[in-house]
Order: sequence, then structure tokens, then C-alpha cells
Amino acid sequence: MAPAQPVATRLDGIKRDLGRLGVTFALAVVTGVIFLKLGAPAPFLMGSLFGVWMVGASLPKLQPHLGVARWFHIPVVLGLGVLIGSTFTTSALAHALNWWPTVVAMILVTIAVTALGYIVLTRGRGYDPMLAFFCAIPGGQAEAIVLARDHVEKDYVVALFHLIRVAFVFLSTPLLLGFVEGTAAVADSNAKLANMPSLLDLPQRELGLFIAMAIGGYLLARVCRLPLPHLFGPVAVSTIAHAAGVVALPRIYEFVMLAQLSIGGAVGARLAQVQFRELVVYLRDATINTVMILSLYFIAALAIAAMTDRGILQMWLAFVPGGLYEVTLLTLIFGFDIAYVAVHHTIRIMLIFISMPVMARSFSHRSRSTTE
Repeated sequence: MAPAQPVATRLDGIKRDLGRLGVTFALAVVTGVIFLKLGAPAPFLMGSLFGVWMVGASLPKLQPHLGVARWFHIPVVLGLGVLIGSTFTTSALAHALNWWPTVVAMILVTIAVTALGYIVLTRGRGYDPMLAFFCAIPGGQAEAIVLARDHVEKDYVVALFHLIRVAFVFLSTPLLLGFVEGTAAVADSNAKLANMPSLLDLPQRELGLFIAMAIGGYLLARVCRLPLPHLFGPVAVSTIAHAAGVVALPRIYEFVMLAQLSIGGAVGARLAQVQFRELVVYLRDATINTVMILSLYFIAALAIAAMTDRGILQMWLAFVPGGLYEVTLLTLIFGFDIAYVAVHHTIRIMLIFISMPVMARSFSHRSRSTTE
């Protein structure tokens, strides 16, 4: 009878996760429909974030019943990776070499904003150097939080900084679409989303390839020990398959909708649990840091858009550090060149992946040297 206990415990955990998903998605769908009726851009993404956030923050007793479990989130990211890879066709890859000037500019801006944020937090706000670095780095949210747990006492501050940054991008980018492009662009964006091919329209072969690339890419990435295997694995396999002309998958309406609800609902649920009274000082610092980071990226995107044939909103999506999943999803919804955006963000994230462990070890050595 003893072995039955872990199984029962796991089943109870799954039941709780399903309950949270049910409540979160119910709020997300209702507010998403309201935002759609109001003509808001990316209605189900913004609606799910706002709805879950505001209702959860207003009803503290509801907060334990909100959230998107990791076992549900991972398959969504697997499918999103396949859709990202589907945009890297032969023609898109042929243009990638022409993107090096903006890629270099994005790298330089990333280094500059990280350095500036670090200086402000250490010299202006008195933060510990390692804590300041994890808070200032513009991206790698999950990895920064994981590393922070092992290296700093206030890992929740790192989570808050990154959460505020991603939320700002979520809220500002769809509004920027309406401001820059006008209401016609918002209506066109929502129409493109509604007119995407349905899952039921896919032949069984294409549906099977979609699932095979998602799971196979993940397993291959695990074997190769790639960072973020649940994203980069499917992206790599899907890119190779589409570039070789083996398959040509469309963007699937139901899946894009599911990604909006799950990602927006997850961010909203985390925001709802932030205790403003307890973290008011850190919240202020996180907001100032986020505004500073996004302002510098926006200035750079504006300048480069003026010198190229890329629109300001597409340049913003390529530069803005709002989370690879979130920004990619916005690009899908708005119908922009997702290959262009994904290449920039992939390089930025790889730069962050490489730098974070190196910098963490460097700060640890300095700390030990100072103590001795």
C-alpha cells in the first residue's frame, strides 16, 4: 500500500492544477471576449493578462486558485517553437545575412542597458552587485530567477523586476500598434487572427508532423543539452524541415489562441500575487528600471527604423526585451516578419545565457575575496 501514496499525491496535484487552469482560463476567455468586442489589439493576450491580474488582485482568496502549471505551459511552448521555425523558409534565411547591422545594434543596446541598470541599482540604490546584475539584465527571466535562488537571498526581487518588465511590454506593445498604425491596423490584426486556418483544416499528415517536430525537437535538444530545450529544440527541427521544403505548416488558429490565454493568464496570475505593500520600494525600483530599459530600446528602434525600410513597431518587437515567448506571440498576432524578430531575440537570449553564469561566478569570486 505504501507505493500508492506518491501516485495519489501526484493525482491530487494534477487535480489542483486543472482547477487553477479552469479558473484562470475562464477569466481569460471572458475578459478576452470583452477586449475583442471593444476592438482592443491582441484582445485575448491583453484580456487574459488584465482579467486574471485585476480579479486576482481584488480577490486575494482567489489567488491560490489561479495559475498555469508548468506541465501545461511546456507543450504550449513546444508548439510555439514549431510555429516559429515554420517561418524560417528558404527565402527568409536568404535575407538573414542582410540583418546583421540591426543584430549588432541590438547587441550593443543590450550591453548598454544592462550596464546602465547595474550602475543605477548599485550606486544609486545600494543594491548588492550580484542582485543588481540579475535585476538589470534585459531577458532570460526564468534563468535569472533560477540562478538568483542559488546566489542571492532576495531572489523574489529578481522575479519582481523581470515580471514588471514583461508586463510593461505586454501592456505597451499592443497599445503602440493602435497609436502608431491606427485603428485600421488593430482591426486588421484581429481579422488575421480570426482567419487563421483551423486545426480541423489540417491534413492528418501535417498534424502528425506538427506533433512529431514538437516532441522530437525537445528530445533532441535535451540530448544536445541546449538551453531552453522545450523552445530551441522544436525551433531548430522545424526550421530545418521548413528550410528543406519537407513541410509547410500554417499558423493554427486554436493553438495561437491557446498560447495567448496560457501565457497572458500565467503572467496575470503571477502579477496578482505580488504584495504591493510589502514590496513597494522594490516595485518602484523595478518600474524605474523597466522604463529606463524600454526607453533606451525604443530610442534605438526608432532611430534604426528611420534608417531602414522596417516599421517602428516591427523594430520595437525585434528589440524589446519582453520575453521570447511573449514577443514572438505578439509578432504572430500582428502578422509581422516573425523570422526577423525571432533571429534578434534568439541572439539576445543566447548572449544572456552565456553571460549570466560567467558573471555569477565572477561576482562570487569577488565576494569571497572581499570576505577573506
